[in-house]
Amino acid sequence: MFSSGAASSVRRPPIVLVHGIGMSHRYLRRLHDVLAADGAVFSIDLPGYGGMPKPDHDVDVAEMAAGLASVVDSLGIAPAVLVGHSMGAQWVVEAACQRPESVAHVVVIGPVSDDHHRTVPAQAGALALDTLGESPIANALVFTDYVRCGIPYYLAQVRHMVSYPIERRAADLAVPLLIIRGEHDPIAGLPWCRRLAASARDAAVVMIPGAHHVAQHTAPKAVASAIQAHLGVPAAT
Repeated sequence: MFSSGAASSVRRPPIVLVHGIGMSHRYLRRLHDVLAADGAVFSIDLPGYGGMPKPDHDVDVAEMAAGLASVVDSLGIAPAVLVGHSMGAQWVVEAACQRPESVAHVVVIGPVSDDHHRTVPAQAGALALDTLGESPIANALVFTDYVRCGIPYYLAQVRHMVSYPIERRAADLAVPLLIIRGEHDPIAGLPWCRRLAASARDAAVVMIPGAHHVAQHTAPKAVASAIQAHLGVPAAT
């Protein structure tokens, strides 16, 4: 876990950043640094990711989310803002449903998986297409973290990713939901993000111009500004 933050004239809840499948806090670092200018930020590597020990059993979305919620509670920062990218969107939504008292807001970036394309081949194809538009640095971060994660664990987790009904759980959220997607994200398309927003009680969709799936890495200031606006705090200078 990586944490940092600075004092701010406008009080906002602490923010917890959660990576997606196969990934770690490394591709969240740019967003982390921008957000840390106006308050506390924590980036968490979940079990089996970023070099963390792998569980001795199959861990589904609900169990991973329960572990995430326990970490948030142990840090003494609740209620916090949970921000999840890609499959991290599933973990933060589920954690907020399980522990609503521990969460102030939920933010999802490039949420998966599209209910009209909820198969492993469809998601793999969209990921392959996305790599063509990402920067070389972003692709390097992604693929090196995939190697660290390992193919067996990745494949075990991807089964849970494509079967998790995030739109149903979004309907159970008791807190506001912000959905952020890159303009050219082939994984989290605009129609899907709009359907996900429509399933929640209080949700909004923000699009980051020019960005692809890893918008928090390639456009961290724009993503941070969207989060700060959602929270009602001014962007840090």
